[in-house]
Amino acid sequence: MDLNQFFRIRLSTIRPEKQTSFDIYVLVDNRMVLYRRAGESLFLEKIEALHAKDNGNSFFVKIADRDIYRTWVKEEINSDLIDNKQKANILRESSLAIMEDLFENPDVNKALDDSKPIISDFLTFMDQAPESVGYLLSLSGHDFYTYNHSLDVSIYSLGLGKVLGFTAAQLEELGLGCLFHDIGKRSVALEILCKKGPLDDLEWEQMKRHPQYGLVILNQNENISDGIKAACFEHHESWAGNGYPQQIAGNDIHPFARIVAICDTYDAMTTQRSYNVPLKPTEALTMMKEKLAGRYDPEMLKAMYSVLFKIQAA
Repeated sequence: MDLNQFFRIRLSTIRPEKQTSFDIYVLVDNRMVLYRRAGESLFLEKIEALHAKDNGNSFFVKIADRDIYRTWVKEEINSDLIDNKQKANILRESSLAIMEDLFENPDVNKALDDSKPIISDFLTFMDQAPESVGYLLSLSGHDFYTYNHSLDVSIYSLGLGKVLGFTAAQLEELGLGCLFHDIGKRSVALEILCKKGPLDDLEWEQMKRHPQYGLVILNQNENISDGIKAACFEHHESWAGNGYPQQIAGNDIHPFARIVAICDTYDAMTTQRSYNVPLKPTEALTMMKEKLAGRYDPEMLKAMYSVLFKIQAA
């Protein structure tokens, strides 16, 4: 079987003893083997045993069944049989699996189009269970990969956008911009992206070009709005004017990019990576406020404390 015809799923999205509506495959010796047929179920003990071995990262569903999988997840989110904390975990983990597939897809236009339901699902859940936004926000902090990071930045940004009073349409556009704010890293050498430790001057210069690379990629899709492009191209600009690549300042920076700048830094500071110890949420925001304040829109940074409150409450 062609491995490109499958996408990875997290077994944490499969509720024990509920029958699935899709086949589940396992990757063994670089080939796909049917593990569970549609209509069969997994038991809690089996799921826990598999997670203990590899976190369920070896399990896949056919891309042809992606819509069936998404429908199955939506049914879980609307179920009365599980609480909102479980729903938040299923929604994030299922979206993370899809994001991983999208980021590895060489067809960027398709990835951009297929990502829209992810943001719609998050906004629907936030509207249906406002008190559960904190659950979604508190689920961050896993290993730092581009797709994990981009999804978590989107979740934080949606929370911040809600605090700032953005409309539903603005939130959807903001969420999409956040998902692809680092898309330009596709054009940065893998050894730089994965380097353990600080970059040297030449490596840093290449890394700093990822906003331009991202804009080139996004400009190839005629359906991408200026706001989404700005979230990518301007998210490393600084409120004080000493960012990159344009050195613009203050309100000249698009609001989406100002939000991404805050959430991007916050997630990087609070997430485990190979070369750093993550800060606690309060420590990260305190450092951003006291030592890095010149980089961020002060009113948006202040509003981020409301998001932190929801995380702590969860």
